[in-house]
Amino acid sequence: MTVANSYQSPFSWRYGRPAMRALFSEETKRRMWRRLWLALAHAQAKAGLVSEEEVADLRRHVDAVDIEAAHRIEAEIGHDLMAELRVFASQATLGGGKLHLGATSMDIEDNVETARIKVALSMLVAAIRELLDAFATKIDEHADLACIAYTHLQAAEPTTLGMRLALWAQDLLLDYEELRRIAETLPSKGLRGAVGTSASYAALLHGSALTPDDVERDVLASFDLEALAISGQTYPRKLDHQVLSAVAGFAASISKFAFDLRVLASSPFGELGEPFGRKQVGSSAMPFKRNPMLCERMNSLARIPAANAQIAWQNAADNLLERTLDDSANRRSIIPESFLAADELASLAHRVISGLRVERRAIARNLAKFGPFAATEAVLMAAVRGGADRQAIHERLRELSMQAWSAVEQDERNPLADTLKNDPDITRYVRPADIDRLMQVEGHTGLAAERARAFAKRLRALSGTAPAASVLDIKLT
Repeated sequence: MTVANSYQSPFSWRYGRPAMRALFSEETKRRMWRRLWLALAHAQAKAGLVSEEEVADLRRHVDAVDIEAAHRIEAEIGHDLMAELRVFASQATLGGGKLHLGATSMDIEDNVETARIKVALSMLVAAIRELLDAFATKIDEHADLACIAYTHLQAAEPTTLGMRLALWAQDLLLDYEELRRIAETLPSKGLRGAVGTSASYAALLHGSALTPDDVERDVLASFDLEALAISGQTYPRKLDHQVLSAVAGFAASISKFAFDLRVLASSPFGELGEPFGRKQVGSSAMPFKRNPMLCERMNSLARIPAANAQIAWQNAADNLLERTLDDSANRRSIIPESFLAADELASLAHRVISGLRVERRAIARNLAKFGPFAATEAVLMAAVRGGADRQAIHERLRELSMQAWSAVEQDERNPLADTLKNDPDITRYVRPADIDRLMQVEGHTGLAAERARAFAKRLRALSGTAPAASVLDIKLT
């Protein structure tokens, strides 16, 4: 059977970058299993349980993964880890008989899974950092570009494009900080045996100078892991929920960015757009279309980590007593596919923000159309300072604004500034020349530009953080 005539997940080839796919590949997982077995044998050699010659034999064959041979054995015994163990033992004929001493399957699988998750987190954190660098560039570039802000999808007050970009980037910074924290602190199960008591290891080490905790620390140090104080047969599935919830949080931030951009790219707004290739086809039926396909893809993919986080919640809530197996099948997909979806989201978002189309004429048009309404607050303040009754002027401004809205709804130029300059109830307190100045809406963006630049500077400071770990950055003993 070939790849082409058998089902493959889209994450096997379409979504996610090669490094993340390699991390969650079957070969990488089995190589990491073997390296943990080797680390365990090396640690047990210090207690005289394994000879140096046996350890050397295991080291010689540690990367000789033979997936086809393992699959043939698994078809007979129905246990993937034991099948890999048998293949490894058959290759290392001298040391193979000492593999897996005292261990239960989850001593191998869970510690390797934690190590893979930590590498995946590190890779995702690095991708988000690069994305934030791209945002910082665009924030600086457009810090002063005034545009109309929208609340309830209705025109509100002016802001700047740099401030809006910073609003999206702020969410991503929160994700960056949370994912990095988890990557640095995520604990592992440790080597605790079938129910977490380390009884099998204690029996093996009886009479030696080493304790089960000594062996555990030695092995985990090879993977830069630290064990939980307490575990059952597995690490608490609550940890999966914490990890996937944080990944889902990043997906939510990307989804909001993509959805907002789709709104601003739509024909009635027309202010921003994703990059569109010269030969790109937007629609099979309508050749003129420039559909926001990248943003729509981001919104689609972002739902996967969100759904998977809910499955992880169920695993945490329903994994009974020291361990049940009802989490095993879904964890084979929810963990790698959440990271692969997030990896693709980071890549797509970087592509979109780096190639962001800024339609300045549309921005200016919408600002001229709706901005004068926001400027009425400045006129109100000036009138009150000139001696007007605040409530009376507010009502008059409301009446004149509603008249102007009627004109705007008819696609006429916003007449509000001229209307105010010709209204005696207003000009009694504010001179027409001052009204002209106050109605220059570009000047009503407050601290937007200043805050946007300060935030961009903060984002660029992240570039000094540590790079992502390599796919197999694990010390071989």
